[in-house]
Amino acid sequence: MSRVGNKAIAVPQGVDIKIDGSTVIVKGAKGSLTREIDSDFDLSLEEGSLTVKRPTDQKRHKALHGLYRSLINNMVIGVSDGYVKTLELVGVGYKAAVQGQVLELNLGYSHNIFMEIPSEIKVGAETLKGKNPVVTLESTDKELVGEVAAKIRSLRKIEPYKGKGIRFVGEIVRRKAGKTASK
Repeated sequence: MSRVGNKAIAVPQGVDIKIDGSTVIVKGAKGSLTREIDSDFDLSLEEGSLTVKRPTDQKRHKALHGLYRSLINNMVIGVSDGYVKTLELVGVGYKAAVQGQVLELNLGYSHNIFMEIPSEIKVGAETLKGKNPVVTLESTDKELVGEVAAKIRSLRKIEPYKGKGIRFVGEIVRRKAGKTASK
């Protein structure tokens, strides 16, 4: 029995959900998102809540039941509140700048890295004196924001000895002890 799949999705005020066959369209204050789901699943919208029902107890249907409920819930949250990921660049001389939808990163390599950010994401970079540069990604699509944040993070993975690299703000990095002098 799927515990996630059986929960109803609360639809807040200002969010409109349209079910067209196997396509789910969610519109809200921040934008609109569309997702294709398996046509076997039944979606019912009643009095501000949406429920996802699976047709049978086949292993495939059980596996997709909670997934579709979570994806639709993420769409509802995205169009009403949005998603924000904040990355921090920790290292001497690390810099970030934004020109339009192009993110320019200086991460200690011999060259700068230019990364094209998808148009659905609003990107910002700020550098305050005495603090590490911060890159902020904002969008309605949770999956896309997470994917782009992971791609940026993979450009300079966190090094466990000094803690240098790209990390999420508030992320705790487990540090290793370095070499000790022998006597």
